[in-house]
Amino acid sequence: MTILNKADQTQGKIQYHVRVKPGDVAKYVLLPGDPARADRVAKYLDDPVLIANNREYRTFTGTYKGVGVSVTSTGIGCPSASIAVEELANVGAEVFIRIGSSAALQPEIRIGDLLVSSGSMKNEGTSRYYVPDCFPAVPDLELTHTMIQTARSMKSELDFGLHVGICASDDAFYGETQEWIEKLAKLGVMNVEMESSAIYTVAHVRKLKAACICAVSGNLITGEVVYEKENTRLVEGWDKEIKVVLESIYRFETNQDK
Repeated sequence: MTILNKADQTQGKIQYHVRVKPGDVAKYVLLPGDPARADRVAKYLDDPVLIANNREYRTFTGTYKGVGVSVTSTGIGCPSASIAVEELANVGAEVFIRIGSSAALQPEIRIGDLLVSSGSMKNEGTSRYYVPDCFPAVPDLELTHTMIQTARSMKSELDFGLHVGICASDDAFYGETQEWIEKLAKLGVMNVEMESSAIYTVAHVRKLKAACICAVSGNLITGEVVYEKENTRLVEGWDKEIKVVLESIYRFETNQDK
């Protein structure tokens, strides 16, 4: 009996889910959840090319200020996000930045604000396949520092509130009870989303870099939410976080040689 080694079978080949191959993606990859936001990112790239579109995974590659940048949507949740990071890494990607939407858990945070994650509470099942439950889920320090500094330098120009702190990655969007939300808020958790902890974990295990920034979709503590019409401040937040991340990538890449 021969047990399949997925790592050996998938390395350096066209990937089963994401459908990209070596040479298709850049060193830097932005990871939105929604495939439609891959198109939104592509508008900010020079010479963007649609590389693949399969399942929830939609990938473009282009450049920003001469630096190669790709974007791949991940869908919702840690399982699909971890697959994206694994398969993109298999074909050469090295730096992953989640650009998401997220619900705030602290009263001072407003819709459209930007949240930079300094770590993630692992309320999900994917990461335990890689590391023990007690193992922390944290982003790359230097990459995150660059993103915070870049966001601060662009804050007045783009007009957004900026917050840095620990987020929570949950598995069940509709399973979050009022008691659970209150517990997270009392722990000082800044926001809740559904992908960052697995992205951090896979990146760490594979010796890659990862970070996360989210635009605020609503506030679960104050009740400031928009469910039945277009959330215009969130849409504006998406564009602002894309601009911040692309400039962060440029600064991070150019500083690597110094």
